[in-house]
Amino acid sequence: MASKTVTVGSAVGLHARPASIVADAAGEYDEDIFLTLVGAEDDEEETDAASSLMIMALGAEKGDQVTVTSENAEAVEAIAALIERDLDAE
Repeated sequence: MASKTVTVGSAVGLHARPASIVADAAGEYDEDIFLTLVGAEDDEEETDAASSLMIMALGAEKGDQVTVTSENAEAVEAIAALIERDLDAE
């Protein structure tokens, strides 16, 4: 399983627009992709990256760290790169 920990770059964190962009990108892959908020009370709980509602429920703010995990290393890199960008500025 591949994983990568990145820092949330969007000014508003992983809320409506950024969550939707990440979920749409994750939905393009056949493999499951999971997100975990580092340092959360239950930082073992994985969230389905293909669900914008689940991503928003993470409560990840700008500067928080999120771990992206999947069997597909290419998917991990692609989703991690999105999370690091300020998706609200685009």
